[in-house]
Amino acid sequence: MPEYKHFETKAIRNQSERSGFREHSVPLYITSSFTFEDAEQARALFADEVDGNIYTRFSNPNNTEFIDKLCAMEGTEDGIATASGMAAMFSSMAALLKNGDHILASRSVFGSTHQLFTQVFPKWGIEHSYADINNQDDWEKKIKPNTKMIFVETPSNPALDIIDLEWLGQLAKRHNLILNVDNCFATPYLQQPAKYGAHLVTHSATKFIDGQGRTIAGAILGTKELINEIRFFTRHTGPSLSPFNGWLLSKSLETLAVRMDRHCDSAIRIAEYLEGHDELELVKYPFLGSHPQSQLAKKQMKMGGGLVTFVVKGGIDRGRKFLNSLKMLSLTANLGDSRTIATHPASTTHSKLTDEERAEVGILPGLVRISVGLENVNDILEDIENALRASK
Repeated sequence: MPEYKHFETKAIRNQSERSGFREHSVPLYITSSFTFEDAEQARALFADEVDGNIYTRFSNPNNTEFIDKLCAMEGTEDGIATASGMAAMFSSMAALLKNGDHILASRSVFGSTHQLFTQVFPKWGIEHSYADINNQDDWEKKIKPNTKMIFVETPSNPALDIIDLEWLGQLAKRHNLILNVDNCFATPYLQQPAKYGAHLVTHSATKFIDGQGRTIAGAILGTKELINEIRFFTRHTGPSLSPFNGWLLSKSLETLAVRMDRHCDSAIRIAEYLEGHDELELVKYPFLGSHPQSQLAKKQMKMGGGLVTFVVKGGIDRGRKFLNSLKMLSLTANLGDSRTIATHPASTTHSKLTDEERAEVGILPGLVRISVGLENVNDILEDIENALRASK
C-alpha cells in the first residue's frame, strides 16, 4: 500500500488491489476457499513460499485490508483480525505463553480479561500478578524470573486510569519482556502504544472502531516475529473474522477520526458540566484537570477519549435508580457506539470481581460509566441531569 502522511488519508485510501471490474469501493469476498492457478502454486502457498489466500480461516482480502489499515494507523509491522475482542486478548497471550510462565498485568482490566488470568490460564500452569497502575515501584517488585509478558489497558476500564507508556516500554525493554497494550478505549487515532515500545497492540474492534454497535470483532497488531507466532495459533484454533465483518470494519475506519473528534468534544463538555455537581461524589475524565494523571494523558493521547465516569451519591441503589430514570441513553454493556450508553460496572461488566477487587481498581458501588455517543451534547446532558434529579 502507498505511504500516506496523515491518519485520515491512511484510513480512507489504503485499500485492497482493484479487480478487473474497476470498482471504486472494495467488494465483499464471501468465499470459504480460493482456487489455485496450478498444483505448483498450491504447493508454494501451503509451504509459505509465496503470499496469497488459501482458505478464509487463514486469510481473506477483506480482513487483510482491515488489518493493513490498522497497522498503518498504529505504526505496527503486521496484524491479525479475530472474531471478537476477547479472541484477540486470549490469542495474543495464549499463543506466546506456556506452562510455568508469568504475566504481570495492571490491576484494572476488563472483567473477561480478569477471568482469563484467574480461571483459564491457571489450568495451563500460567501465573499472573496484578500491579498498581499508579505505582511504578510496584511493577518492578512484581517482575519474576519467569515473567514473560506485561499486559495493560490505558485508559483502564472503567476507572479511566492512565499508565505512562514511555516508562512501561523502557521497563519491558530492560527486563526483555513482551509489552501487550489494550488500546481499545483510545483507538489508534488518539494513541499509538507501539511508539513507546509496545510489542503488541490489541483491540476490541466491537467498540469505537466499528462505532455503531453493529458487529463483534478484534485485532492483534505488532511485530512480524510475534504476529507470525500468533498467526500459527489462530490459523489452527480458528478465531477468524468473517469477511463481511472485515469489510464493514474497514469502512468504519474511514470515519474513525471524525467520529472520535465528536466523541471527545462531547465527553469533555459533559465531564466539565458534571464536575462539582451536588448529586455526584466524583467525576473522572482523562483530560479533566482534576484527573490525577491528566498531564500524562495529554502527553500520550491526542484527546481524552469518549468515556466519562462518575459516582452518584447514594451507592448501588442510587446508581440503579439513576439508570432506570434515563429516557434517552441506552442501558447496555457495550461502549463506543454512535448512541450514548450508560453502564453500572459493579453489577454488570465487573460483577465477577469481589467487592475488594472492585474497590482496588476504583469501581465504587455508585460508579456509572458513560460512553458518549454522537447525539447533540445538550440532549445527552439533559437526560443525565433529569435522571440525577429523578433518582434523588
